[in-house]
Amino acid sequence: MFGAQHALERRLPIALQFVTFSPDQRAILKKAVTLPRHVETTMDNFEQKLTPEQQADPRFAFRVFMVHKTANRAPGADLAVEIVPPGSDVDQKFNMALKEVEKKKYLPAAIVTAMKNEDFDAFMMDNHTRLWKRLGAKDPAKGYGAIAVGNQWCWYDTWLNRVREECEQHSERYKTAQAASLT
Repeated sequence: MFGAQHALERRLPIALQFVTFSPDQRAILKKAVTLPRHVETTMDNFEQKLTPEQQADPRFAFRVFMVHKTANRAPGADLAVEIVPPGSDVDQKFNMALKEVEKKKYLPAAIVTAMKNEDFDAFMMDNHTRLWKRLGAKDPAKGYGAIAVGNQWCWYDTWLNRVREECEQHSERYKTAQAASLT
């Protein structure tokens, strides 16, 4: 990925093995104050030369999605973890905290209103219904929306963006002559 001069297969004739650390091993690692200076310098120099795209590449940066699972009692837990809410006193002492995020939801009328506000004034509820049926947008695998409270289907931003795409591709269908002359 970074050229032959940075390839590991010629410079590192050993196998790399990734494992998790036991609680005892983590405690030992936490006591170590810093890495050797030459290792730290090499890592810093390498990382500073990476572009934002390279840093975001999953081959370089490993990101995880954590699902909060709790045990009913402390002895039944594999590991004790305290989740720190954003903005708390503890959060201020660290560089990170977990933030619970829920996708914004739109009712069908809100989708139609959003398109009208974007000058697609001929886009009606009937157009919305036909579009989601034609695209099979209520298939959960597509991620366009979900059933919310009270068995009401709600749409996510991904669907709003897809509807906007459709309106832009067929602006002659969804803009009246008056709206088209204003743009």
